[in-house]
Amino acid sequence: MDRTPRLSPVDIGPVRIEDPVILAPMSGVTDMPFRQMVKRGGAGLVVSEMIASAAMVRENRKTLLMAKNSPEEFPMSVQLAGCEPEVMAEAAKLNEDRGAAIIDINFGCPVKKVVNGHAGSSLMRDEVHAAKILKATVKAVKLPVTLKMRTGWDSTNRNAPNLARIAEECGIKLLTVHGRTRCQFYDGHADWAFIREVKAATTLPVIANGDINTLDDVDQALDQSRADGIMIGRGAYGRPWFLNQAIHYLRTGERLPDPTLAEQYATVRTHYETMLEHYGPETGMRMARKHLGWYSKGLPASAEFRAAVNRETDPGKVRTMLSTFFLPALERQAA
Repeated sequence: MDRTPRLSPVDIGPVRIEDPVILAPMSGVTDMPFRQMVKRGGAGLVVSEMIASAAMVRENRKTLLMAKNSPEEFPMSVQLAGCEPEVMAEAAKLNEDRGAAIIDINFGCPVKKVVNGHAGSSLMRDEVHAAKILKATVKAVKLPVTLKMRTGWDSTNRNAPNLARIAEECGIKLLTVHGRTRCQFYDGHADWAFIREVKAATTLPVIANGDINTLDDVDQALDQSRADGIMIGRGAYGRPWFLNQAIHYLRTGERLPDPTLAEQYATVRTHYETMLEHYGPETGMRMARKHLGWYSKGLPASAEFRAAVNRETDPGKVRTMLSTFFLPALERQAA
């Protein structure tokens, strides 16, 4: 079923995103192995985990690994968090040198550790200082710089529209808005309709984020926000193919089925092996546990499988557990 595509390409400075369906930055999730899985499946843009700018400047080994990217991810965005304009600028330059195509600034993280460090969503409470960070980062690099934020600090201070105007004046090229305040954390439901107010306040492309877990959510988020694109976060847990399903739906109106169980098993195995290679066997196995749990969700005996995987300390045995879990399900399906 062909139809007029619901989304048009979005230009982020010189970088064109043909299908503005974007993988959200998620700490402990959107590392290079997961971004590769999503990009292979089909995504307009992938974004790194949130990276602390100060740790980046110190060349912390773990932070450098978080910022590592591969050619197949291009164009890839690196998200930076911090409260010091000079440090944010330096971290942006480092990532420009390391192959990032876009720098994204985090004004949205609600976590206390980040907020107490006067970074993340706490910056929405100080628009003057926020502007200093935006200007310094934009000035430091030739790359386009984008901003991700929430609707505001709390229900009485939803200043995202005003901050959008400030961001545009500072040279920001695109805005992403998670439809909650910081004080909501992840409670309630994202207010996609409020994002329309941000869209009305600026000429910049605006991306809607929050609670986009189904194709019906895709429709409703775009209808209510009038945004230029969507960003998918938790909806991609254990479903790296979901962004491709969203893109295909927005292009054609057709709802693609999930991959077959055999295809899903192949995805899981590839993802697991990539994580072992990326982090090393022991760390890779630990980092993979949550992903294996998400992939197994809804299959028979998945709770027992997750519990066993979380106890296992041998990466090779986890590989065997995967085949023991998935192959009987494949045989039952074939029968």
